[in-house]
Amino acid sequence: MNEKLLLNKRYQLDDFLEKGGMAMVYRGRDLMLERDVAIKVLRQDYSKDPAFRERFRQEAKAAANLSHSNIVTVHDFGFDEDRLFIVMEYVPGTDLNSLIKKTGKYSVDDGIALIVQACKGLGYAHRAGLVHCDIKPHNFLVTPDGRVKVTDFGIARALASINPTEESDIVWGSPQFFSPEQASGGAPSPSSDVYSLGVIMYRMFTGQLPFLGESAGELAKQHQKEKPQAPIELNPAIPPALNEIMLKVLSKEPSARYRTADQLGRVLLTFTRDAEAGDSEPFTPPQNGAKKEAQEETLSEIDWPAVGLGLMAALAVGGLLPFWMWVYLVFNPPLR
Repeated sequence: MNEKLLLNKRYQLDDFLEKGGMAMVYRGRDLMLERDVAIKVLRQDYSKDPAFRERFRQEAKAAANLSHSNIVTVHDFGFDEDRLFIVMEYVPGTDLNSLIKKTGKYSVDDGIALIVQACKGLGYAHRAGLVHCDIKPHNFLVTPDGRVKVTDFGIARALASINPTEESDIVWGSPQFFSPEQASGGAPSPSSDVYSLGVIMYRMFTGQLPFLGESAGELAKQHQKEKPQAPIELNPAIPPALNEIMLKVLSKEPSARYRTADQLGRVLLTFTRDAEAGDSEPFTPPQNGAKKEAQEETLSEIDWPAVGLGLMAALAVGGLLPFWMWVYLVFNPPLR
């Protein structure tokens, strides 16, 4: 065995999978636990930066705490001979970007089935207080049985610690998918991930991106200022309700979108159920987003079992009131 193919004398690099702008990805082997893994080895100029190493360690630790069937599990993080690497669950299949290129336009049913799964994984992360910051089809892995796995949590935020001037090319990944607030250098939020999901949906259902530009700067301006063409105009097979959902998700203001991936996922599931049931009244996505979504979120977070137990206790205590009144009257008879 060639020692150069080992990281920390534990992880064996086997098959090369892909090369990106910031890292090379390998299929590898964890020799200690005897299991296949995916190993992402970052560029050496990133690996040598102490600030980036520390930030990357923090982000890897946060990502390792995410345990969800629609998120790629992070197993380990390390540094070996000027090589910074992260060890992840190996997911057989291909990335969504390759599938979109192969498929062209997705049918509504097939496309929504994939996006809802992505919403489940991202929604779980949002509830845990993590924003992905780099949502694009390349970071969605699809297994042969159709399961979606979101990968690369935190790497975009770690890259921000190197050089803010590189933001348009590196920090936020492909500028075609970042949100208006990211394009302007603002802090991303869960609704930023939702916007990026909207761009992916637009591409899946229309066959093209909402904005096209020759440079990252030009794309940034379009995301901030230009209104996308209505998806239904590019693909008449898109139902009007889905068209409205997509345009809402692509709103310039974060407050006008669905605030988390969970909320977008619920809206898409409701749309799908109504479509399957052949509802005579077409589904209309909520327009007063923030207020109604906040009410739904509050209701979903209520501990209903605890509420039920409280009501039972109140009824039990209330049922004893006649008994205690009888005891009181026995020892304190009323004056006649």
